[in-house]
Amino acid sequence: MNKYQAWLLLTLTNLFWAGNYLFGKYVTAEVSPLWMTLSRWSIALLLLWPIAMYREKPDWQQLVRSWRPLILLGLLGVIGYNLFLYAALIYTSPTNAALVNALNPALIVLFSAILLRERMSAIKIGGLLLSVLGVVFIVTDGNPLQILDTTYNRGDLLMLGAILVWTFYSIVGKRLDSIPPITATAASATLAVLVLIPFGLVDPPDVMQISNLSLTGILYMAIFPSVGSYMLWNVALRFISASQAGVSLHLIPVFTVLIGFLLGEIVTLAQIVGGLLVFAGVSVTTGFLEQLRQKKSTLTG
Repeated sequence: MNKYQAWLLLTLTNLFWAGNYLFGKYVTAEVSPLWMTLSRWSIALLLLWPIAMYREKPDWQQLVRSWRPLILLGLLGVIGYNLFLYAALIYTSPTNAALVNALNPALIVLFSAILLRERMSAIKIGGLLLSVLGVVFIVTDGNPLQILDTTYNRGDLLMLGAILVWTFYSIVGKRLDSIPPITATAASATLAVLVLIPFGLVDPPDVMQISNLSLTGILYMAIFPSVGSYMLWNVALRFISASQAGVSLHLIPVFTVLIGFLLGEIVTLAQIVGGLLVFAGVSVTTGFLEQLRQKKSTLTG
């Protein structure tokens, strides 16, 4: 696999996560963030372990030796990020959550430079800023100056916690390259579920009061954002840097708009322009445009 195939995986990853934002807003009205996380990952493990054992043949002794980084991945990526995200969606809209989430790539770039000694060229930094502008253009309906007037509520502050947790999850995942990605996801999620079970038993939900929409949402989150996104994210991190992978998170608000359009919502010119800016920024940051120019030069030469 090359880095451009890795970026295709990241595109699917963010498409699945966009659905997580939309479903999460509905499900949090009936199910607590803790039980959403616990039920989602308990179901996901029923799929993750068979896939891991069939495709990767886990080395169980290696897993036992790596329990410390694995439990750290579980605490950060499974428990921490999801609890912050779902708690945030109780108080804020998916759009505001996506706006705050757009800060995540900048945090990953910053901490990757500090902790992993990764370097970003001026061109890639420019692509990062361009994609940030695209996200801002979308959420402010074409008037970026409105960002200065935004009043951040409790949900927005919780989203700041979510993206900080995800930054460290990405960096830890980048360093844990001795365990295959699907196995690493399954093992870390298993440890996280074991940690959550005692807390979940203290205040179980009334299953009879959960609507079909919420049950569908939990099932979606278990299969696509949990199994699909986490596996694809960890696979992609084996081929590209954590800072570059972080830039792909700008695709989440773009896909949120597209899903809304399929559900009957009107797509504005500002959202179209913002989406184009995001894709342009991601292309610059990943070096995709440079690769196209090189191929063109090879063909014409």
